[in-house]
Amino acid sequence: ADTTNLASQLGSDSDSAAKTASDSLNTKQSSLLAEIFKFTYYGPAATLRDTARVNRLMASPEVKSIFPSNMRFLWAAKPSSLTGQAGGEEVLQLYAVKKGRDGKAPLTGEYITNARQEISQTGQPEVSMSMSSTGAKKWKKLTGEVASKGTPQNPYSIAIVLDDNVYSAPTVREEIPGGNSSISGNFTIEEAQDLAQVLKAGKLPAPTRIVEEAVVGPSLGQEAINQGLLSTIAGLVLVIIFMVMYYNRGGLIANFALLINIFFILGILSQFGAALTLPGIAGIVLTLGIAVDANVLIFERIKEELRQNPGMMMKDAIAKGYDRAFSSIFDSNVTSILVAFILYFFGTGPVKGFAITLIIGIICSFLTAVYITRLIIDKMAERGAADKLKLNTVFTKALNIRTNINFVGNRKKVYFFSVAVIALGIVAAVINGGFHMGVDFKGGRSYVVQFDKEMVASDVRSGISDDLKGEGIEVKTFGSPDRLKITTSYLADDESQEADKKVEAALMGGLKEYNTLNPHILSSAKVGATMAEDIQRTSQIAIVLSIVVIFLYILLRFRKWQYSLGAVLALAHDVIIVFAMIAIAGLFGINFEIDQIMIAAILTLVGYSINDTVVVFDRVREELELNSREPEETVINRAINITLSRTIVTSLTVFIVVVILFIFGGEVLRGFSYALLVGVVFGTYSSICIATPIVLDLQKKKESEKVAVTA
Repeated sequence: ADTTNLASQLGSDSDSAAKTASDSLNTKQSSLLAEIFKFTYYGPAATLRDTARVNRLMASPEVKSIFPSNMRFLWAAKPSSLTGQAGGEEVLQLYAVKKGRDGKAPLTGEYITNARQEISQTGQPEVSMSMSSTGAKKWKKLTGEVASKGTPQNPYSIAIVLDDNVYSAPTVREEIPGGNSSISGNFTIEEAQDLAQVLKAGKLPAPTRIVEEAVVGPSLGQEAINQGLLSTIAGLVLVIIFMVMYYNRGGLIANFALLINIFFILGILSQFGAALTLPGIAGIVLTLGIAVDANVLIFERIKEELRQNPGMMMKDAIAKGYDRAFSSIFDSNVTSILVAFILYFFGTGPVKGFAITLIIGIICSFLTAVYITRLIIDKMAERGAADKLKLNTVFTKALNIRTNINFVGNRKKVYFFSVAVIALGIVAAVINGGFHMGVDFKGGRSYVVQFDKEMVASDVRSGISDDLKGEGIEVKTFGSPDRLKITTSYLADDESQEADKKVEAALMGGLKEYNTLNPHILSSAKVGATMAEDIQRTSQIAIVLSIVVIFLYILLRFRKWQYSLGAVLALAHDVIIVFAMIAIAGLFGINFEIDQIMIAAILTLVGYSINDTVVVFDRVREELELNSREPEETVINRAINITLSRTIVTSLTVFIVVVILFIFGGEVLRGFSYALLVGVVFGTYSSICIATPIVLDLQKKKESEKVAVTA
């Protein structure tokens, strides 16, 4: 049975249908029709025993020729009393239902998200119905059309149909926006519950549609593989060189742990049978930079112990270094992995792949950096070789300068600078006409088209505009001058394969004038309007949820809301700065799309930025506990200056691999790596100059309020 019809529009109101049927009866002067038809307030009806005779009669060519071809006659799902009173003769109502242009219902049950029985303000049972965002638009249009055809005296109706039976035909007096509707009538509670079940059942057998699709040709796929391998190898080599140059033999141990880490990641991915995408490879490359962070924290802490205690044995310094660095490493990894899990649950497609590699990478990095390096160093200590563990080089000594910068005293200047950058970004966004939203967020289709020579994007856009009806066309260079990415919202609401073929044919038709340059599609992507709205909503939820989770975790670990709020404000600052810098880049003709990959970069930034912030917070808390009698500003400044070198070094390792991604990652990851480049720089800046000073300001405000209350 067909169970996909939901809201077939009535071609006329019930009285008109009854009048049409009545006129037909009079014209035919058929005593048979007059005998089997009963007439109620809602139109023609028949007794249960006469329905078969009516069906045969209505199917006859003579009767069918009287009515419009797009009209169907459907029986009510349940019998009712002819007189409207209990105990009266039971009849089945016959409804004249107008079909859509394609012979289908103008609205189907797949768009219903929920239906339930409720009690109205008058105390009568009614049915409340909710629809998806796309269904709400269609429902608004449908109810508007129906309401405009009726009058207050003769309102038109919409029939709710399941398995060719009309369960209800509520009248529509006005347009219904928002997708939330109430169906009222002379229902019992049981009937209202049944109708709600019918509405919910109607959404189950929805037809399968491809709402998001990506097709990558072999040449572009091979190019992505090459870019991924090059980025991974280059990032690994540079991190290895940096660690040896900065930490001497300690760097060699960290590099050994890094190689073990990569084998672990690849082994786990292989065990799960995961397919690596370019964003997934980006997750591995990013892990290379993050993986050495823990070793940097440990080595810097060991060096600090030796500096503060000149006579301390290396073995004791190692034990204290690992112990005191553990809480910072643990907190920073937990916050990162929480964000990565949120990214996995709310992301789709390649973003999930990125999140999986990031989660595996964080876990493996923690284990290798904390435990494997400790195992190696402990073995060295057992053999009496711990004193040979060198953590300094000529390069390190040149950079190992003790600073005494007044970060707290200059915080207002820093606040002003951040506000100025954000204001400039807002102005740039207005000048640019807003951000360039990717097909993920606005819906539509995008194509990467290869030509035999360099092309001018604006000329191609003009050439294809008429063929694509001028609907949301964007053309830009993609990677190389002879390759263009063409995005259009033409037929974005139509997610069928026929529409896919029609849009592609229209595109190739528009490119006919360039046939001598051999234009051919390397890859294509499609995101339906419904999916685009879902992606927008889940992206917003993911960002907000990440910040909330981090707020709660910092509150749990530091036991003060000032630390939580300071961290969250610093994160919000970082995210806004990234968007500001994207807008500023647009002023120079460098445009980046806001898509799922970009949101993944923002969430990765949230996880990374909180790492540095937690390290600084941890040291601030430690210094405040040890020096409780000193002025708070002095202690906080000292804590920030102590952590400055390791904050910069950890940021530098991540910065190196992100630069590699930006250079070698290809056009797909260009926006992703740009957002992370900006995020790493400003994330480090906010951890040092924004987060902790905000905590101080919040604590001072709380103390001043206490003084005021006491006074």
